[in-house]
Amino acid sequence: MDAEHWISSSAVESPDLSSQSCMLAVSGDQVWMGSEDSVIYIISMVSMVCNRQLTEHRAEVTGLALDLDKYSHKVAYSCSAEGTVLVWDVPTLQVRKRFRLSCDRLQSVHCSGGMLWCSSRDSVMEVWRTGSVKSRVHFPEPQRASFSAVVLLSEREELWGACSDSADLHVWRVNDPTRASQRVVLPDCSGCFCMIPVKNQVWVGAAGRSSVKGKLYIVDPERYEVLKELQAHGDRVTALCSAEDRYVLSGAGRLDGKIAIWKVE
Repeated sequence: MDAEHWISSSAVESPDLSSQSCMLAVSGDQVWMGSEDSVIYIISMVSMVCNRQLTEHRAEVTGLALDLDKYSHKVAYSCSAEGTVLVWDVPTLQVRKRFRLSCDRLQSVHCSGGMLWCSSRDSVMEVWRTGSVKSRVHFPEPQRASFSAVVLLSEREELWGACSDSADLHVWRVNDPTRASQRVVLPDCSGCFCMIPVKNQVWVGAAGRSSVKGKLYIVDPERYEVLKELQAHGDRVTALCSAEDRYVLSGAGRLDGKIAIWKVE
């Protein structure tokens, strides 16, 4: 499988595309990109131009998620490294609410069943929408590794976690998060940095252990097996997002500075 398109940093009008931390497809033609410079860049996938910047965060933007509120209005969640979570009204791009979590580097936010799942280095927190923490998940002993990527598979009621210095993916049941129930080992991998669900697959952005610097792994969550291993970028893959389950956008670290667009099979 080859990338359908490559977008270089010069093709999108943002000051620092090479330092992207997370991506979110908000609509069919709009992608939000969180950056190390604390800005959320809104990119038009039609013109490949950054047409808006959101500057309410004060630290690296590390996570983005999309959801519907109780009135079926589209809302987005963003989080930054120092623990701040912002709730955005997507049509108006206004901040509805903000709260702060006490943790060691907040790294991602996910929505499921009326709850937020927020990952930090030391745990994954199940959080009420008010900002109160309900429960915490840790890597199994004796590792107690640091989380670098988390994905929530709502239909399977599973939480998947990875760390930046291991080739292992760990799986927890949401209704019993006290211990991991499954483990998936990625071949020729030195660490994982991002994960997303796409159709009936899990895509993992990682760094290769051999001469290949940036890799993508496509995992079957039913069998907990790697389906494909893709050579992706000249640096570790740090950001992924899905566009209508038809395409996957991957972004990498500073040594690469490109976005690849992959067609989902």
